[in-house]
Amino acid sequence: MSTVVVGLDIGTSRIRAIIGEISDSGVFQITGVGTSPSTGLRKGVVVNIENTVRAISQAIEAAELMSGVEVTSCVMGIGGTHLDGLNSRGVVAVTGKNRDSREIGPDDISRVIIAAKAVVIPMDRQVIHVIPQSYIVDDQKGIRDPRNMIGVRLEAEVHIITGSVTSIQNMIKCVNRASLNVDEYMLHALASVKSVMTVDERELGSILIDLGGGTTDVIVLADDAPLMTFVLPVGGIQVTNDISIVKGISAETAERIKLDAGCCWMPLIEDNEEVILPGVGGRPPVIIPRTEICEIIQPRMTEIFKMIHEKISPLMKTRQLSGNVVITGGGALLPGVVELAGDVFNTQAVRIGIPGNFGGLTNEYRSPDYATVLGLLLAAQERQKVQESTDTTHEVSAKPAFMRLRTWWKELF
Repeated sequence: MSTVVVGLDIGTSRIRAIIGEISDSGVFQITGVGTSPSTGLRKGVVVNIENTVRAISQAIEAAELMSGVEVTSCVMGIGGTHLDGLNSRGVVAVTGKNRDSREIGPDDISRVIIAAKAVVIPMDRQVIHVIPQSYIVDDQKGIRDPRNMIGVRLEAEVHIITGSVTSIQNMIKCVNRASLNVDEYMLHALASVKSVMTVDERELGSILIDLGGGTTDVIVLADDAPLMTFVLPVGGIQVTNDISIVKGISAETAERIKLDAGCCWMPLIEDNEEVILPGVGGRPPVIIPRTEICEIIQPRMTEIFKMIHEKISPLMKTRQLSGNVVITGGGALLPGVVELAGDVFNTQAVRIGIPGNFGGLTNEYRSPDYATVLGLLLAAQERQKVQESTDTTHEVSAKPAFMRLRTWWKELF
């Protein structure tokens, strides 16, 4: 009997659900994809419970109908402007079972992660992820796994991601009211990294930009660990609003024009290209050059990329990033986004993050706007593998929660 896993991406403009099945022989296939418009969120935060529950139910039902299975739990994506990331360091003395040898064991690693995690955060925030970056053993830096090494002093450098308690609880409540349990929740950007970034990109130092509807999620990675994560309160909705206001048309019409004729890099547009603006209130339609739409979109997209560049500039002065700028999310579908990002970041190492072929309904999900939900599904698959290993050996269950998180992050990539 196959095992069913589900990823659920609750975005500002759309909610996406994807169902995968793992056969007894270990073959993984994607069997169901569902999507629905999202009207209950603003900048990634739930503002209307009923609308969000309805949209989640519609997306799940569409995926269930396609796959022919009924689902009861999922791995949920967490987004929104309330999220923040910070780096921390913990230090402990090595006091393993064999004090004479000073050999570093799992207990020592657990204690140093706890020490690094002990940062002061407001009462209304909670820790979502604690991800080890590297370890230091007796001033020897850059150690990935210190187990079984000999040392007296152990340090851990970690990246901590926090979020608003109420925002996370409201999102979980919406999923529960849609008759689903939340097995795990995961930062949107981390999920996108899972589905579109290569090992070389994560090692060399790369930037992932997830251009969503209401927010833009950014994560900077190097040495296969996050260095910086943040969320900007701007996205595709701002581009749509700009078109709507400047051209005096409805938001729905502006969105359609953005999708059909939008471009954010002027050199890509031919001189004779035209766009038809439908009339409002009985006015006749108006034909305008496509360049006028680009003149609206390009400044807004430039502003978003410049905001990202300013945020990460201090890090780039101290850490060389030799990988790629990977753009994903619905905004990555906008023509010219690669050229514009390359101009702002002054590099040619820019590409669109398209999820790989993971079997099943490839035509349904191989698009940058499905990067997050597919990453969540892959995280659910890895979680299932860890669970099966736990049920078989009972070793993982004996570990503290933070050690399970470390194992989960290792399995994720």
